[in-house]
Amino acid sequence: MNSTDTTLGSAAGPAGPAGGGDRRRWFALAIVMTAAFMDLVDVTIVNIAIPSIQREEGASFSEIQWITAGYALAFAAGLITGGRLGDIHGRKRIFLLGIGGFTVASALCGLAVNPDMLVASRFLQGAMAALMVPQVLSIVHATFPAHERGKVFGLFGAVVGLGAVSGPLLGALLTEWDLFGWGWRAIFLINLPVGVAALVLGGRFITESKAPRALKLDLVGVALVTLGLLMLLYPLIRGRELGWPAWGYVSMAGSVLVLAALVVYERRKARRDGSPLVELSLFQVKSFAAGIAVQTVFGIALGVFFLVWTLYMQFGLGWSPLKAGLTGVPFSIAVSVAAGVSVQKLVPVFGRKVLQAGALVMGVGVLLYLWEAGHYGLAVTPWQMALPLVVMGAGMGLIVAPLTDAILSEVPREHAGSASGLISTVQQMGNALGLGLVSVVFFGTIADHLRPAQVGPAFVDAFQHALGWVAGVMGAIFLLMFALPKRPAQHIEGGQPETADEPETADEDGHAVREGEKAALV
Repeated sequence: MNSTDTTLGSAAGPAGPAGGGDRRRWFALAIVMTAAFMDLVDVTIVNIAIPSIQREEGASFSEIQWITAGYALAFAAGLITGGRLGDIHGRKRIFLLGIGGFTVASALCGLAVNPDMLVASRFLQGAMAALMVPQVLSIVHATFPAHERGKVFGLFGAVVGLGAVSGPLLGALLTEWDLFGWGWRAIFLINLPVGVAALVLGGRFITESKAPRALKLDLVGVALVTLGLLMLLYPLIRGRELGWPAWGYVSMAGSVLVLAALVVYERRKARRDGSPLVELSLFQVKSFAAGIAVQTVFGIALGVFFLVWTLYMQFGLGWSPLKAGLTGVPFSIAVSVAAGVSVQKLVPVFGRKVLQAGALVMGVGVLLYLWEAGHYGLAVTPWQMALPLVVMGAGMGLIVAPLTDAILSEVPREHAGSASGLISTVQQMGNALGLGLVSVVFFGTIADHLRPAQVGPAFVDAFQHALGWVAGVMGAIFLLMFALPKRPAQHIEGGQPETADEPETADEDGHAVREGEKAALV
């Protein structure tokens, strides 16, 4: 038993977390996997219902952007702090607080009386996810011995794949079925029974653990990150509706100053107590700095694409949520298949070239989709969309699975945990920025007042314009990838056998998770 496990509560039973005979830990695993699944599905389930929310609640286009971007922004801003809170106060305690808050926020979303309340509730939901999600891997590490974690992480991989495929479908079905007359509200209210069950069972079966040497909180850093991103996102999202006022440009310029102040503060924080929100020394590693840029820009591309894709299918083509959700199935399957092949077969042989091939393949898929949207216009069918979506999905799968390992491969072991947390954070920040840019690359090309007959063609044209931007971003990602290492380091790829005494990253990032495990599921 390693040092992290000494704080486990008595609920682990006589065998302890390392014992093979304690069945309670498998119940605990099911609970934390359910929480992870809820978060994964919630990210994807909302997009498919956005048009229904806009029509039924009269939400403006900027408000529907905030419904998605607000969650991503709050999640990103609180992710690292959520992990540290679990290490300081106990992972079980913070996990239960997070899932309880997530359930309450879901209820508030489902009961929202206007778009403003829904946006505020989504911010709260993202903040609660930031408390809940970081505890998942730490609880697994404290509950399962080293020789069983491979099986556990395999199960997590299946959950991630299932979440990616089922999210849009589940959102489409719940919206289409109009359960109990709830309409789109069912996508949030469905979380209530699941969340309550996880809260009750989690209190019984999850064992408590804390980090032996947890880092201190950096609330000033969190405040500066949040302020800087809000000063950038708010004018981006609202600017078009307000006629791009001068204060918007001032705010966006001011966000750069706020983020510069963050860098200065983080350097002082690192010298003072060694627990900055962002470990700036990591950016001295060329491959890590380039990888963070890739992750951020990739997040922007995905944020733009998934929202405009939904708006194009449902507003532009007039498709139902179910038809739109089913159209995305080939994409999700292609991502899952390509991700598995890339890690197991391709990366060990071809290294960085796999990621660059993924960027090119995804870019080709985007261009193919752009051509089809223009060629077929409003008469395009789901079957005709299948080819570009499969190509895009294959390209995305070649990127998402090995990217984290490539970014971390030259990072010193003692900084691997902090680096992993930062990768997750910038991914969410990139997603939020992409959702903000939808005002520019999509809505910016649509006239303010359209006759019904003009809506379809206008949305098709806007979708093509947005796809052009996404294709350009994929080209930039391809070039940035030249700074990644040609071959990921062996210890990140999992080539170094794990032992019971392998050092943990708890003393560096506050998470009691070994870097290979952390990287595998970021």
